[in-house]
Order: sequence, then C-alpha cells, then structure tokens
Amino acid sequence: MRKLLLGFTALTLSMTPALTPALAQDAAPVAPKPAGIEADGVPAVPMALVDATRPYMEFRTAAFLDWDPVTRAMLVSTRFGNVAQLHTVAGPGMARRQISFEAEPLGGSYVGNDGTLVVRKDKGGDEFWQLYTLKDGRLTLLTDGKSRNALNAISADGKLIGYSSTRRNGTDGDLYVADPRNPATTRMVAEVKGGGWALADFAPGNQTAVVVNYVSVQKSDLYTLDLASGKMTPIGNHKLAISHGGARYAPDGQLWVTSDVGSDFQRLGTLDIKTGKFTPRSPEPKWDVEGFDIAPDGSFIAYVVNEAGISKLKLLDPKTGAVREVTALPKGVIGGMKIAPWGTIGVTVSSAKVPTDAFSVDPATLAVTRWTESETGGLNPAVNVEPELVEVKSFDGEAVSGFLYRPDPAKFPGKRPLIVNIHGGPEGQSTPSFRGRANYLLNELGVAIFYPNVRGSTGYGKRFVSLDNGPFKREDSVKDIGAFLDRLQADPAIDAGRMAVQGGSYGGYMCYASAIRYGAQFKAADCIVAISNFVTFLENTQSYRRDLRRVEYGDERDPKQRAKLLEISPLTSIDKLAIPLLVVTGANDPRVPKSEADQAVAAVRAKGRTAWHLVGLNEGHGFGKKENQDYQFWTELQFWQKNLLGEK
Repeated sequence: MRKLLLGFTALTLSMTPALTPALAQDAAPVAPKPAGIEADGVPAVPMALVDATRPYMEFRTAAFLDWDPVTRAMLVSTRFGNVAQLHTVAGPGMARRQISFEAEPLGGSYVGNDGTLVVRKDKGGDEFWQLYTLKDGRLTLLTDGKSRNALNAISADGKLIGYSSTRRNGTDGDLYVADPRNPATTRMVAEVKGGGWALADFAPGNQTAVVVNYVSVQKSDLYTLDLASGKMTPIGNHKLAISHGGARYAPDGQLWVTSDVGSDFQRLGTLDIKTGKFTPRSPEPKWDVEGFDIAPDGSFIAYVVNEAGISKLKLLDPKTGAVREVTALPKGVIGGMKIAPWGTIGVTVSSAKVPTDAFSVDPATLAVTRWTESETGGLNPAVNVEPELVEVKSFDGEAVSGFLYRPDPAKFPGKRPLIVNIHGGPEGQSTPSFRGRANYLLNELGVAIFYPNVRGSTGYGKRFVSLDNGPFKREDSVKDIGAFLDRLQADPAIDAGRMAVQGGSYGGYMCYASAIRYGAQFKAADCIVAISNFVTFLENTQSYRRDLRRVEYGDERDPKQRAKLLEISPLTSIDKLAIPLLVVTGANDPRVPKSEADQAVAAVRAKGRTAWHLVGLNEGHGFGKKENQDYQFWTELQFWQKNLLGEK
C-alpha cells in the first residue's frame, strides 16, 4: 500500500534559445495536438521544437515483473507504442517479445507453475482496475468490470489469488479469493470497512491468510484470516501505532514482516501470530527495509534497504542470520524484486545512467546479469550527471535533504538556472533514478534540477514522516523549501535570479504554496495534478481513499480542522500568486479531481494573471500515454523558455 502512495515525479524540459527565432515566425509548422489533449491558453507546439528534442523523447524502460515458471523467461513491462505493455525476454540480452496489445498499460504476474498470467488494466487512468487472465493475446475478465480491484497475493501453490475490491458499495475494499483459471470460483472472504485492506499472503495449505489494514503511513494493522469462516483475528495490539510494510509466509509457516516496532525504521523480522511479538532479524541499525521476498525453498530471504535514497540488495540466511550484500548492481534504485521458483533473483534497477532495466542475481555467487538494455534515443546514458546530496537545517533546526543535479560546468560555465521539483505523496521520496526527458534540461540547456525531500517524506524514519501530519503542521514542509532556497541561492554556480518550482500531486500543492510564499524568488510555477483547496479535495476525491487522506491532511468535517485546511489552501491566497502558472491535470484523475485545477486556473485568470492549462482527457493522476507525455513536455519547454530562460 505504501508503494502505491509513493509520490509522482514530473519530467520537465526547456527549449534551446537557438530555437527562439523559429518560434517567432507565425508561419512555422506546428506539431499536431493529440486527440486526448485539451490545451487552454497554451501556445501550439512548433515542429522545430519536436525535431530538436526528438532523441530525448525516445528513451524506454524495462521493468522486471516476474519469472515465467514454464520457460524461465523474464516478464517485463516496456513501451514500443503509446503505452507500456507486457513482454517476455528469453535470456540475458535477448529480444523483448510482446505478449499484450492493449490501448491501456498492463501489469501482471504468473500464477502457479502452468504459465497462467493474471493482469490488471484500467481505463484512461481512472484506477478502477479490472483483473484478467492473459493468454494468446486475449483477456478473460475475472472481476465485475466496474469496481476498483487490486491484486494482493498469489498462493505458493498457484491455486488462489487474493484481491481487494470495492464492488459491494464502491467504497470499502472487501477481500476476495479465486482460482483465476475458473472465474466462477470467486468469493468474498471478508467484508470490511475502509479502503486500505489487502490480503498480503496465503499461509501454506491455503487455509488461512495474513491481512493488512493500512490506516496511515504510521499505522497498519495485521490479522490472520480463516478463509473458510471469514473470521479475522488481530495480530498484536492494534491500539499501538505500528507500521508493517510487508508480510510473507515462509515455507515452514513462519510469518516474516517489515515493522517499525522498537525502531524509527522498518526492520525485517519474524512475527509471532499468537503473541504479536516481533523479532528483528535484519542487522541494519538505520534506514528502512523497503521490500523483501522469500526463496521458495526457504533457504534465503532477499531484501532491499533504502540508504538515503540509494538501494542496497542483501541476502539473509534465516538459519544462521548471516547477511551478504550484492555489490555488483548499478548504484541507484531497486524495485520489483521477485525470486524465481529455481532461486534466481529478479530486480529492476534505475539510476542516472541506467534507464530502468531488468537484472538477475545468482543467490549462490551474487553474480549480477543484465537482461535488458533499454534504448535511450541513441544518446549515451553514461554522460548523464549523478546527483549530489544537499543537506540543510530548516527553520526549526530539523535536518532536510535533497538531490541536486548540476549541468556539466565545462560545457555550461557560470551561474545556471534552476528548477526545484517537489515529489508527491506526501509519503514519497525523491531518489536518484533515471530522469528521462529531464536530461535534456541538464545536458543540452545547462539547467540544474533540485529534488527536495521535505519533512513528511518517507525513507528517513517514522518520526520524520509524521512531522507534517494534519493541517496545523502542513505548512512546516513549505517552510523547508525556504531553507533549501537559502542554500541554493548562496551557491556560486546557481543563478538566484532564474529559479522556478514544479511538483505533482501533493508536490503540486507544494508547488502552489511555494509559488505563493516564495514568489519573489521564483520566476514561474508548473503545478501538476495538484491540490488547490484541501476541503474541496477531501470532499471530491474518490470515496475509497477519502478516510486515508483525512488521516494525513486533516478531517474537513471537524470545524476547527476545516478552518485551518481552508486557511492553508493555496486557493485562499491565490491573489498572492503573481508569477506565471502552468497547470497540468487528468480529466479522469480519481485522486485529485480535475475540479482542483479548474478552480485554480479560474482564480488566477480572474486576477488578470497568466495561467496555462493542459488537460489529458484520457488520463488520470499523471499522464501515462507517450503522445500526451510528449505534448506536456513540449508545453513545459515553451513555458520555461518564456518565463525562466529568457531575460532576467
């Protein structure tokens, strides 16, 4: 659940000054606008801009998803058309063979040893996913075709899948099990209240399961579920604020979890389902264990530690407690880990110089093999710059940090313009992963980019992630941006007169709020799928997630909290937003509805100020289709050229 809340990172670029004369020619050819884009007050995109940026548009990624139990091929997600689709890779460096051909992106996992493949798909980014089996390019529907469904778990023997669904009332995430080979076997095993429920794993034998109820980033409660009777039994004391990041059964029936019991960080260990006692087994004194998987024979557990944004893959021997670290993977961010039935570990790795690719690890030798090498538009990814860690003390002495990407000083001497790009969530974290289109800013235009991790970000412990909770602490995270600005403006290589702000989702709120509070220091703001009014956001976000967001932001039904939420909402102080604004939104966004963008744009324009508005008519919480991403990219280029990269 936490990973689903992880924050949104926008890709932004700017146009080369050499193209400015071409843009001034009224007769210059323009690029066709995608049918799914509505551009309100936005200039047409010149073909000269499209041509100049083309190589940076054509990068691909290959995310590892699973191992084919029949052929031992990798299942990866990559894009060759407009959206990412499923492909198999028979061996390291071999061709990607496409096996899904849908208009929307898919995710998927194999079930059992017979090659049954279960996938999920939504419509236009609405996040009302349906589950299907995929065979011979055809989808067979497993769910009701209307509700929101999330695949949670697959039994070790492959006979059952567990998923949560809102089909009963559109709000509560009840728990279901099914044999995906026979949709008629679908049955509800637990009726619940709330949208944070998931069936985390099946116990050996498929008689019971472990269930997690995600309440907030600080609290997630575990239960055992009897699949026959539906009886749920709490594990441990649910009055305590304990966060469990994952739960898996070993072949011997032992329950392994990540938990922050007795620590500021998530540790890997065992949990006694009768007493609720957690016994930490990972030895790291600091940093979160972000994910883990257990070898099918129980001989080792692979887990990932997030060390200040850098991932470390380690293998734990559950019998001896010995830990070995995999050191041959590229330095970056690890995701999508899964151990094959024969023991090989599959992972996704992304870094400044690796455009998100699939790797395998031999658990015996720790040897690393790269399976995919995604295209980067013909560009050499080795020239991409690695970020530097910037740490500052905020207004109250709290230490906050972020990643600063600097252009090559030999190619771009002197003071450089800067964009501050704020992640979403807020339970998210900016990490040094591949930057895609944003490399155009760095490598061709000499624009620096700073990705801050303000208070409330994950990865720095449960104390830090709670520092922005509720309406009365919310603006403390905005004040953190002020501390970063003091540090960056004093940097001799940064042009303090040419700085801008950008952010998506919660980072979009931060974008609005920073543009209002620090408008004298910013030249422009690009706010994407952004919250403009906390009260209207909470009233209009989808009902299945409303209570989860109230825990983080505050409860608009409480008069005192409602008053504070209105006070800190950007829309309340929109008359103070004097710098040019670009707003990007998805018409089908279930999280931050389009109305949040509409009211912000209307309010800014009512003051006679600049507000460009780009709408993805077939998009949700962030653009997912390449043609729309491209058009957003080019629109942002023109916005930065006009408002950031021109005259001081």
